[in-house]
Parts: sequence; structure tokens; C-alpha cells
Amino acid sequence: MFLRRIKAVMAGVLISVFAGCNSGPRGVYSDAMGSVILELRSGGNANFTWMGDVEDCSYDTAEKQMTLKCKGNLGTVAFAIHDDGSLTGPPGSFMPPLRKQK
Repeated sequence: MFLRRIKAVMAGVLISVFAGCNSGPRGVYSDAMGSVILELRSGGNANFTWMGDVEDCSYDTAEKQMTLKCKGNLGTVAFAIHDDGSLTGPPGSFMPPLRKQK
């Protein structure tokens, strides 16, 4: 009985860990014109390309928000994560909506 309970707890922990690893956006996102490209990789690493200029960035997610932190001129930008998977920057910013590319 005790061993069965430990196995059930361990299975729950493993499922939680693996589910957490896949949370949040991943992959390549771009605007309709392809002039803004955001590549989100595992480990919180990202590249942001705007009109050919590439910046090294990091990102993290919390609920329906992703925060992108870039070393260059872009600085820190908060994106909203929508139910359809698209990302939008702060209202009134230059950032167009970004959609995941296949």
C-alpha cells in the first residue's frame, strides 16, 4: 500500500515537471510582412529580428504574458499571449501582432 502511494506521487510529480517544460510559446513567430521575427527557444533563449537586425534576448512567461528582455536597443517588452497563440506587444507600441510560423 505504501509503495503504491509513493509510485502515484512520483508519477504526479513527473507529469507536472514535464508539463511545465512545455508551457508557454516556443518556435518562430513573425508579423504578416515577415519584417519582425521572434525565435523562442528552450531554456528561455530568444532572437528578435527587426528589419534584418538581430538581437540576443531571453524570455519568460507567466500566465498570459511573456516578457522579452533584449541586450540591445529593444530593451524589455511585455507581450500578451492570446488564446489563438498569437503574441501582441504593449498597446500603442510599434510591435505588430506576431503569429507562429509552421
